[in-house]
Amino acid sequence: MGSPPARLSFLLFILLLGVPWRGGGAASTAGSGYRVVSVAGSRGVLSARLELAGRAAPELGPDVQRLSLTASLETDSRLHVRITDADHPRWEVPQDVIPRAAPQDVLLDASSGAAGSPRSRVLSAATSDLTFTVHASPFRFTVSRRSTGDVLFDTSPSLVFKDRYLVLTSALPAGRASLYGLGEHTKRTFRLQRGETFTLWNSDIAASNVDVNLYGSHPFYLDVRSPPPGGGSSPAGAAHGVLLLNSNGMDVEYGGSYVTYKVIGGVLDFYFFAGPSPLAVVDQYTQLIGRPVPMPYWSFGFHQCRYGYRNLADLEGVVAGYAKARIPLEVMWTDIDYMDAFKDFTLDPVNFPAGPMRRFVDRLHRNGQKYVVIIDPGINVNRTYGTFIRGMQQDVFLKWNGSNYLGQVWPGDVYFPDFLNPRAAEFWAREIALFRRTLPVDGLWIDMNEISNFVTPPPLDALLDDPPYRINNSGVRRPINNKTVPASAVHHGGVREYDAHNLFGLLEARATYAALLRDTGRRPFVLSRSTFVGSGRYTAHWTGDNFASWDDLRYSINTMLSFGLFGIPMVGADICGFGGNTTEELCGRWIQLGAFYPFSRDHSAIGTVRRELYLWESVARSARKALGLRYRMLPYIYTLMYEAHTTGAPIARPLFFSYPQDVATYGVDRQFLLGRGVLVSPVLEQGATTVDAYFPAGLWFSLFDYSLAVATATGKRVTLPAPADTVNVHVAGGNILPLQRPALTTTVARQTVFHLLVALGEDGSATGELFLDDGESPEMGGARGKWTLVRFSCATERGGVTVRSHVLHNSYGPSRALVISKVVFLGLQSPAPTRGFTVYVNGVKTTASSAGRDHGYRRSGAFGVAHVAGLSLAVGEEFELKVAMS
Repeated sequence: MGSPPARLSFLLFILLLGVPWRGGGAASTAGSGYRVVSVAGSRGVLSARLELAGRAAPELGPDVQRLSLTASLETDSRLHVRITDADHPRWEVPQDVIPRAAPQDVLLDASSGAAGSPRSRVLSAATSDLTFTVHASPFRFTVSRRSTGDVLFDTSPSLVFKDRYLVLTSALPAGRASLYGLGEHTKRTFRLQRGETFTLWNSDIAASNVDVNLYGSHPFYLDVRSPPPGGGSSPAGAAHGVLLLNSNGMDVEYGGSYVTYKVIGGVLDFYFFAGPSPLAVVDQYTQLIGRPVPMPYWSFGFHQCRYGYRNLADLEGVVAGYAKARIPLEVMWTDIDYMDAFKDFTLDPVNFPAGPMRRFVDRLHRNGQKYVVIIDPGINVNRTYGTFIRGMQQDVFLKWNGSNYLGQVWPGDVYFPDFLNPRAAEFWAREIALFRRTLPVDGLWIDMNEISNFVTPPPLDALLDDPPYRINNSGVRRPINNKTVPASAVHHGGVREYDAHNLFGLLEARATYAALLRDTGRRPFVLSRSTFVGSGRYTAHWTGDNFASWDDLRYSINTMLSFGLFGIPMVGADICGFGGNTTEELCGRWIQLGAFYPFSRDHSAIGTVRRELYLWESVARSARKALGLRYRMLPYIYTLMYEAHTTGAPIARPLFFSYPQDVATYGVDRQFLLGRGVLVSPVLEQGATTVDAYFPAGLWFSLFDYSLAVATATGKRVTLPAPADTVNVHVAGGNILPLQRPALTTTVARQTVFHLLVALGEDGSATGELFLDDGESPEMGGARGKWTLVRFSCATERGGVTVRSHVLHNSYGPSRALVISKVVFLGLQSPAPTRGFTVYVNGVKTTASSAGRDHGYRRSGAFGVAHVAGLSLAVGEEFELKVAMS
């Protein structure tokens, strides 16, 4: 996934520089650092040998004496900097887990230092905006932007490199750098706050806990820069990304003027992404770690789950309740309740018997609905249990102290599959296939895969199970073995859990995805709680065990936006809250927000009040209204999935992705964009009937009644009315949205005619795209796929407006039968009162309808709205639609 393109033509500059480090009060652990003893460069690669200059923190172990540094410009926009032990191999994320270019090196010897030992060396290329400089004595390095001179990463000279303690600090321009990412944590704000420590060690800690390490580890941040005081050559919104590709536990301390990495193993393997726009950074990042996997079309419908459904009759009642209330329900889910004594790949013979369950799933399928169940990694130690017997025969379980590690989870004693073992993936695939012969589930939900353990194992190897430096696990520096498998456990090939712990969820997702693909031949749907860098290649994610509180409602936006940065765009929180008892008001407001999560699912815990959306009439009204708009927007949202799959662009985005030069957007985290131009502004406060919303410059139209809400030359805050059943959703001028009619399932919605909503910008233009395929083929786009991509554009011309379609690709047969029956124009500018309009299709005057209450022309403030109905424009054929005003 991350292989570099054809070799670039690089220029290697060797310069003499003396650049002082500008870190202020930075690292809390100072060291004597290293010095450069030799350096060489060739064909876009710079290598250096470093020697220890003095001991640091001896209580944390001996320092590595000699280090090897390699810097390479792998593409025009990606710089790779790797520092490791020069004499001994160390653990690194395996190449087969995250495919990428193998490390390069330049042969060095003592004479490579050259006479006079230059104080610095520079790696640069005429085609790249990134410049790398290594400074000799004491050693440090900088990464800067060649076009502006802005320093992006500026390390201190106090590098520490021990076997189980690595420390590196970079200075940051405190007043200019806005950082985002470094997860997974529930955070009060999307933008990182100075003074925060971000611990990365995958743990089963409820997401309702703020500022502690949760289920996933993503050592990546996006840095969006404000312009320097007094102006300068650095524009507002210039962005870059930084990844430390390391799977070991770590603390990342952010102090505003610095960022410090404290890592308990592995190597310092940094990647820098040039941007310069936020979208470009995510594009470059996912080019390395792997593009987001395409999700099936049905997964963008609404999902219902609960831990605590009692039996099959309970499931059937929920499906019937949604149908009676006329609320969309796409997917029915079941938590561990369906299992026989909580054992994977089994059915409770009393409450969820196989025959009736199969008939239930068949009925769902006939109605265009789907069924998803949960599975956990722990396999019950039970010699009458087929899955356990087969696992033992194939020897696929994690080892500890000479035998299989014995943990405890829901079914009691369990062994855990070792997904670094190729046999484990094959075992997993066969168990899934066997289970699907009994119950043809449509997707799988993999939980408890941090790995979660109900017991804390005793230490076996003190250096592994309780290393010298204790990361801030659980916010109180608990041992890393706390409620998980022991760090001294051994994986296939002798790999220690200490090194591979954070990879388990990614590896299980990979195995589950491959199993479903092999068994069904269709696009898999996998939902994983635990994630790592690159998990988006296989899985969606939900934010875990949140709580039914207004705080958790607000925080869900921050986590959703963070996972968009991490290359996992299919993300959402448990609507109405998982833990605790929700309220009617909270649930109503939560579905108004959750209807616009990319992954939209209602889920709750056993023992809490039921919260299916039909139980309160006020919530049902909110659900019908918000989900009705979501289902109308499915063609637009699915096209965003295609964009995510091909460029890494998040589906749900912070405002600064579309408006990076507006510094006021950098702190906005109570609103978000779907794609580049649909703004969601939910109510997040109890008792509120208005929303204080920020609107960037431009025209903004309501997606409910098409009225002009805001017209502003500069960004401004506006107080919007927000009645109990209403969420504010607006489209920015300049966008064309493909829409269809709402329905109770995506199957029915996909069969309806298309509408185009053309929201004109202040310059009278707009653009948009529509992607179509069957929604379930494994490939989305690509040379072998059957798909259609249409680009729409609109321009205001003398006497009217013209919409044109350009078919970029058209191998999806049904696109020729699907038609656009209506086009609505918002933001029409007319200096004189308009009496009517004439419609031309491909130059021929038509009799398109403009009669009726929903058709024709009307004024909305200073602008006009025109509804052109009665059309029959084939989606798969190019057309020109002109509306001449009179």
